[in-house]
Amino acid sequence: MKIATFNVNGVNGRLGLLLEWLEEARPDVVCLQELKAPREKFPAAAIDKAGYGAVWHGQKSWNGVAILARDADPIETRRGLAGDPEDSHSRYIEAAVRGVLVACLYAPNGNPAPGPKFDYKLRWFERFRLHAAGLLETGAPVVLAGDFNIMPTDLDVYAPERWRDDGLFRPEVRAVFATLLAQGWTDAIRTLHPDERIYTFWDYFRNAWGRNAGLRLDHLLLSPSIAPNLRSAGVDRHIRGRDRASDHAPVWIEIDGV
Repeated sequence: MKIATFNVNGVNGRLGLLLEWLEEARPDVVCLQELKAPREKFPAAAIDKAGYGAVWHGQKSWNGVAILARDADPIETRRGLAGDPEDSHSRYIEAAVRGVLVACLYAPNGNPAPGPKFDYKLRWFERFRLHAAGLLETGAPVVLAGDFNIMPTDLDVYAPERWRDDGLFRPEVRAVFATLLAQGWTDAIRTLHPDERIYTFWDYFRNAWGRNAGLRLDHLLLSPSIAPNLRSAGVDRHIRGRDRASDHAPVWIEIDGV
């Protein structure tokens, strides 16, 4: 099974690019973030024509997450995280696909930090951490995929010294990521590429793409019951170089036995 995550940065504005990539890469499951579209504006018909069933959690102008499955209909199991009834952001959706539970997340950015947005990010991750622990307790094969808006280590950012106080890289958020790994989750990309500088995001400004001034923000974490089946993992960097591309590139894994 090939599972991918892609912050598409506007699903309707970049629908052509998304469909091209789906045809080229043929992932079995795709987690999308930053749909920037309300529920009724999600391009379900075009995605269905491309051979993918979908569940999605939209929001006008901001946020939004979706799970696509090739030649299958994802079975939605959850949307949103428990613990804050006032949180109206569409940042989390979860579905079962061919025996695997797939969680798609778009974590808060948290900038400027410190400040209210950073505090919200930490509260959101605490809710996510509790939910992730519950998923582990089930023993089911689970993949947590999405834009975590965290660079876990110095290896995940082109110039670490410039990012120390940023909401994507402050010690508090790196500690959150470390806590998830300590729970038992496996960072797929880093497991197979332990010493390689791999980026998934390049800003539109300051020629970041041309300079390869990237960040690794998009992650796939695997539960212990599925981690041993990890076969390969990578980033479709070339998608970032296309016209009108998202500032993120798709990240994917291949898992045997499912």
